Amino acid sequence: MELSLIAVGGVFSVVAVALFSRRLGVASPLLLVLAGAAIGALPRVSATDIQPEWILGGVLPPLLYSAAINMPTTDFRRNLKPIIGLAVLLVVVSTGVAGVFFHALMPEIGWAAAFALAAVLSPTDAVAATAVGRRLGLPSRLLAILEGEGLVNDVTALVLLRSAVAAIGAGVTAGGVIGDFIVAVVGAVGIGLLVGILNVKIRQRISDPVMNTAISFVVPFVAYIPAEDLGFSGIFAVVVCGLVTSDLAARFLRAEDRLTEATNWQTLAFLMEGFIFLLMGISLEDVLTDAGNQGFSIEQAVLYGLIAALLLIVVRVMFVVPLVAMIKRDDQRAAAAKPRVEDFKQRLESDDLPDDMLRHGTERVEHRIAAVSADIEFRISQSLGWRAGAVLAWSGMRGAVTVAAAQTLPVDTPYRAELVLIAYVGAAFMLLVQGSTLPWVIGKFRVEGDNPERIREEYEDMIREITEAGREELERLADQENLDLAVVDRVRRDTFIGDRTGEPPSGDIDHQRLQYIELRLAVIEAERERMLQHRRVGTFSAEVIEKTQRMLDLEEARLQQVSGGQDR
Repeated sequence: MELSLIAVGGVFSVVAVALFSRRLGVASPLLLVLAGAAIGALPRVSATDIQPEWILGGVLPPLLYSAAINMPTTDFRRNLKPIIGLAVLLVVVSTGVAGVFFHALMPEIGWAAAFALAAVLSPTDAVAATAVGRRLGLPSRLLAILEGEGLVNDVTALVLLRSAVAAIGAGVTAGGVIGDFIVAVVGAVGIGLLVGILNVKIRQRISDPVMNTAISFVVPFVAYIPAEDLGFSGIFAVVVCGLVTSDLAARFLRAEDRLTEATNWQTLAFLMEGFIFLLMGISLEDVLTDAGNQGFSIEQAVLYGLIAALLLIVVRVMFVVPLVAMIKRDDQRAAAAKPRVEDFKQRLESDDLPDDMLRHGTERVEHRIAAVSADIEFRISQSLGWRAGAVLAWSGMRGAVTVAAAQTLPVDTPYRAELVLIAYVGAAFMLLVQGSTLPWVIGKFRVEGDNPERIREEYEDMIREITEAGREELERLADQENLDLAVVDRVRRDTFIGDRTGEPPSGDIDHQRLQYIELRLAVIEAERERMLQHRRVGTFSAEVIEKTQRMLDLEEARLQQVSGGQDR
């Protein structure tokens, strides 16, 4: 009964705080931490029974999987350099700088424990930053970089933490750490790819959306558990699995399954994120109770945590400066290359390219040139400047994963309770201070979001593209002698005049109704194929692709329900 009350109370708390935060215009993670601290101060409320492995192995995999399946793979690829820079290089630099700092302040804890604590504090939590950014209209490219960083940086930090913890009990070399990282990532990629492909292939054969979604709930753990057991990064295996699933789902899963899964995973992710930040606040009382009895005071631990937070903020700001310069340089190079790519396109259209370039097929060369041209247009239209860089630098909040990782420090670690308190203070300070001031930073630097006129024009172009594909498919099918011309005209009118929710004909002639549904589904299939072609090339923005796919999914799911659930 007590567990049930905790669960019910937790859900009500998360929902209530989320609603209240919207009215105040404040990111809900900030208020959840404060609400959790207030709840933790109540009698008989404690987080000591919640093991950190439950967060790292039970909550983090589905949370990262949910983020990965909603991460457009094209955006991830286009922003791979800044994402790797922030999620790998910055984490390594932060761990190194903070490790030296902690050892200078507390030499008695040893180098291994110092670097372990630094690794705990090094990864950022993008939930609060992206929540604020979306509400205030940050550009989609900046949000994609932050989300990509949040997906990958936990991998780097946890591998470094594992190596540092191993060094507490035995020696470990720098080469060993690098080797562990490479093995952890390569093995995780292999398992993530395998599980992601099998996930889609198996669920493709299951027509019941409830069973289909039920299987999706265990997929993160199917990727995580074997990767961890084999010594790889389970977290990165989950991320790769989610990205693969996101890429393949639009082609192989039914529309109803995609819609159902999206809603369920959004709900699950919302509750899990809320519980994590609520737990972060509740654990404050327990952390304070355990600390302060092993050599240095609670006040010292709090001070060290605050100084470490300021140090990590400075390190991130200094790192972002050359990172933004690199992004601007790459964008300028892309703009300079545009005339050459346009010349290639014209030469391809006039069959003026060398034979050695065409030996793999004209279609492949066309696809490659179209993809390069789309990437160039993306960099030109969504170039990030120093104003966006300032927001990126100030979006380095830490979250509850830091606190959970700190709890995994071995029990015989010197001054363990104080180290956990330092991690908690540093994470809470950055979350509350940076999270609460991020709206001011965005307003101060006047970071403009995506151009709504450009998005509208892109969407209109996309609709024209898929409409043309649907028209071609309908005219091809209309040549069949057994089709009723009145049904063909009805499909043409319902599909292309803007009424995309036309109802199947009613009456006594069932075959007309069946022909109508089959034709509409065939048209939608052709439209989706054209949309997927543009997604692979990257012609349109992720927002336009997502909006178009949802429109097609809703229409297809409705028709499938009317037809009694027949497959595509």
